[in-house]
Amino acid sequence: MYSYKTKGTCASRIDFDVVEGKVTGVKFIGGCSGNTQGVAKLVEGMDKDEVISRLEGIRCGMKSTSCPDQLAKALKECE
Repeated sequence: MYSYKTKGTCASRIDFDVVEGKVTGVKFIGGCSGNTQGVAKLVEGMDKDEVISRLEGIRCGMKSTSCPDQLAKALKECE
């Protein structure tokens, strides 16, 4: 299980695991509950590189990052 401290988002942490290259058990701590739950369910079982490709660079309003972008960063860091 990995735990990533986010930067620049309402969520303060993302917990997740990568099993045989697949993303599992994503849980955002804080943030917009509906959105973060939705992202977590959508990426469940997805290939790690596909999640990174789809989520990297997404912004939230005027912020330079977002919860999905932070998940991509977290997955890149666990390589």
